[in-house]
Parts: sequence; C-alpha cells; structure tokens
Amino acid sequence: MKTFESLKLSKQVLQALGDLGIENPTPIQSEAYPLILSGKDMVGIAQTGTGKTFAYLLP
Repeated sequence: MKTFESLKLSKQVLQALGDLGIENPTPIQSEAYPLILSGKDMVGIAQTGTGKTFAYLLP
C-alpha cells in the first residue's frame, strides 16, 4: 500500500491527515494495513514515532 487513498478512507479522514502533514504511509503502516484489513492478527515492532498507532486506528 503506497497511499492512504487506497484504504478508501472517508474524505474527512484524508483531509485531516493532510492537515496534519501526513501524506504517505510509513513502512510499518504499509506492511500492517493489508494484514489488518484481511482480518489477521499481527504484532508490529518499530521505533517510537513511526506511525504504529495510526496503523491500527485508520483501517
């Protein structure tokens, strides 16, 4: 996944991400979203500030 648009998020969420300056998913998000959306459980390990929280909140 290379863009947030590919998640089919609402226009409001995409606008909010843009307002926050978040334009593209981080590597942990790009790897996590497909797994989360497929219904699988996952554990992601990454440094602080890499976007792990958004990785499970947005989908």
